Amino acid sequence: MKKIILTTLNSRFTHTSIALRYLYANMKELQGNSQILEFSINDAVQTIAEKLLIHKPSIIGIGVYIWNVSYVHELIHILKKINPKLTIILGGPEVSHEPFRVNLDDASYFIQGEGDIAFYELCKNILNNTPPKEKIIKMTMPSLKNLELPYKYYTDDDIKNRYVYVEASRGCPFECEFCLSSMDEKVRAFDLDELLEEFEILWQRGARNFKFIDRTFNLNIKTANRLLEFFLAKDEQYFAHFEVIPDHFPDSIKTNIAKFPHGALQLEIGIQTLNLEIANNISRQLKLDKIKQNIHYLEYETEAHIHLDLIVGLPGETLESFGNNLDELVSMSSCEIQIGILKKLSGTYINRHDIEHGMVYSDIPPYDILKNNELSFNDIQIMKRFSRFWDLTYNSGNFKESIKLLWRDESIYKNFYNFSSWAYTQTDSTWKISLVRLGELLFIYLTTIKNLDSLHVANKMLDDMMKLKGRAIPTYLKPYADNFKASQKEGTSGFNKRQQ
Repeated sequence: MKKIILTTLNSRFTHTSIALRYLYANMKELQGNSQILEFSINDAVQTIAEKLLIHKPSIIGIGVYIWNVSYVHELIHILKKINPKLTIILGGPEVSHEPFRVNLDDASYFIQGEGDIAFYELCKNILNNTPPKEKIIKMTMPSLKNLELPYKYYTDDDIKNRYVYVEASRGCPFECEFCLSSMDEKVRAFDLDELLEEFEILWQRGARNFKFIDRTFNLNIKTANRLLEFFLAKDEQYFAHFEVIPDHFPDSIKTNIAKFPHGALQLEIGIQTLNLEIANNISRQLKLDKIKQNIHYLEYETEAHIHLDLIVGLPGETLESFGNNLDELVSMSSCEIQIGILKKLSGTYINRHDIEHGMVYSDIPPYDILKNNELSFNDIQIMKRFSRFWDLTYNSGNFKESIKLLWRDESIYKNFYNFSSWAYTQTDSTWKISLVRLGELLFIYLTTIKNLDSLHVANKMLDDMMKLKGRAIPTYLKPYADNFKASQKEGTSGFNKRQQ
């Protein structure tokens, strides 16, 4: 029997591909001659090609995503140069909607849509010498009841060293124009009893890091509560990540979330904008009163680590409007706020605003916005740097109290904008900046640009930076550290390090 390899390039080593495991689980009689080989975008592409070709496969299936499509272009070019007869099948979000923005013409076939069963059927036809004439194969959504679940195909090494990705449902009921999930027709749920049995097997094998990829975890109250209760029944340390909608937290879900210990639960909440006019313009539903109530509850009544999202560059949104969003979110919660740049994904309806709002995007992954009528190219570049410095300082937790000295009772956005612009003049980069250097920049800015008292700033920064045992006092803070007594705690490691 000819060899079939399932592969992809994950964005980092700690990630795993649930998609490959679904394909492998549903290979039926071809499974014995199929194999999963995973890589990351940090691996050399020619080395990946070597490790694939050494198995002498007849068919290679590759999962293509926004983070790896450029690498896949290079990979399939090399594979076909070495073995022109090799059949290469591509699937995943980057090939499920047209136009393709990266040249992938060297591939043999493209599966558009959910390929759990389609990949098996295509391989079977190819091996039976009855390949389809069409290069692009458009699939309808398979019944989830007919799918073999993938969880037994996480290896012991995966469970020990990587995230275990799981799902209880597929699809999203909302129609946000920037999101590929808005293309789904409906939300479909897996059999919950069968799913929980699989999760229990994973738990018994040692899995403690579960990352749910459901787009709307808390949409179904009964399902959400049963999944939360699955983890609450465990008496060992674990980490569970859920993506939730912000305006749907019935009391029963709130009660269960409040039971989770510190560092065990992360909730990712897509806000994107708090401007109702902008939200309506991109078909995003916002119930602001509910959102504010729920975030307040999660912030002050639970130990959940909350991760909120905002987007720069939405059609019609100015920097002033974005700044108001950020100011309001920070006033509502001290949680992590991820600032992203708008991307134009093939297949999404965001393109309907291109002419009216002068939306100009890069055709190179990740297809981010370059300018529009409200934001110049320079504005976008500044906000990319703003986002990076925000992540390094505010989101990292290393400057939890001292970062607030930047704004005190003034606008968070305006003051951080000024700091990030100044910091960039000192570094000419937003990457490879050490924690010590970053702290020194903040100290200099607060004491020389903001003219704050050096001792007061130093005490705040010492409290922040020395809270973990084992850290040395930075040189620039040593003159202020004579009488400093740290209230330190042990550092943590593992998947929830940042949450802790």
